Amino acid sequence: MDLIKKLEDLSQRFKIVQEEIADPDIVKDQKRYRDVMRENQYLSDLMELYDQYKTILRGIEEDKVLITEADDADMREMAREELKELQEKQPQMEEQIKLKLIPPDPLDEKNIILEIRSAAGGDEASLFVRDLWEMYCHLAERKGWKKEVMEQQETEVGGFNKIVTSITGQFVYGTIRWESGVHRVQRVPATESQGRLQTSTATVAVLPEAEEADITINPGDVRVDVMRAGGPGGQCVNTTDSAVRLTHIPTGIVVIQQDQKSQIKNKEKAWQVLRARLFDLKQSELDKERSSARKMMVGNGDRSEKIRTYNYPQDRVTDHRINMSVHNLPGFMAGNMDDMLDALNVYAKEEQFAELDK
Repeated sequence: MDLIKKLEDLSQRFKIVQEEIADPDIVKDQKRYRDVMRENQYLSDLMELYDQYKTILRGIEEDKVLITEADDADMREMAREELKELQEKQPQMEEQIKLKLIPPDPLDEKNIILEIRSAAGGDEASLFVRDLWEMYCHLAERKGWKKEVMEQQETEVGGFNKIVTSITGQFVYGTIRWESGVHRVQRVPATESQGRLQTSTATVAVLPEAEEADITINPGDVRVDVMRAGGPGGQCVNTTDSAVRLTHIPTGIVVIQQDQKSQIKNKEKAWQVLRARLFDLKQSELDKERSSARKMMVGNGDRSEKIRTYNYPQDRVTDHRINMSVHNLPGFMAGNMDDMLDALNVYAKEEQFAELDK
């Protein structure tokens, strides 16, 4: 890719976007206005980097001229030192620009619905689900995000067979979008009397929360059933038809919501989850169509893919997609995941840029 040509093309696009913003009629179309403002911010940041890059290139050329043409020896030496510094900065700036060339995904700004389910491992898997949920809760607290449990299926040993949580805040999906997949834990379970190492798994699904404008659902395609909630929850929960089950007939997706005492609230949350699942399905189908972009190891979001191992005896967390290990498992489980999450996002952008460069 000719980096200068690409940046010059975007510079022209930036001028067009600024002209659009200056048009007072643009505010009449709120969706278009948001899209243009988002693009303007992206291009503005990119042009700032481009200006810095041009300054470096200009400085390199000027120093080369001074080294060959300046009469003063001290001037030539100063030029050599500055040239060395600028030549070291040039590739760093180019890498920074290349990563920035990938436009931000509008989905990154969305809130999420986080679903964690136990897989292989019985009681130990359910305990691992709780550990993962608490890990993401700690992360949310550190980021200032808000969380709300929408559904939970507790086990007798204190774990969860399933827990669904809504997380809202700034750049939630963009931060943890690559967490979807199979998480594996290797440790001696608290329930193991012989001290034997066990491997258990849990699945994580990170679903961007969909607004009604994002996905159209034909009400006739959804069967709504109400029933009495099961499990603990108090007199009102278990003696009234407060639980709601939505069945999306075309896809077979079923959502059951029973955590609230109010049938109305359960129905609202059930529709919220259904929209998110259908939106995720829609995005997955689009991704398959754009098969070249889905060659990213980090980005296939396959629910059956083992993405990470939490090895307690070796105090190690390993992400298999980027072959990165962190040797502070307690800290990681306390929500200190930034290094891993940043590395995943950088890797994803590098893969996207490699596709653009072909």
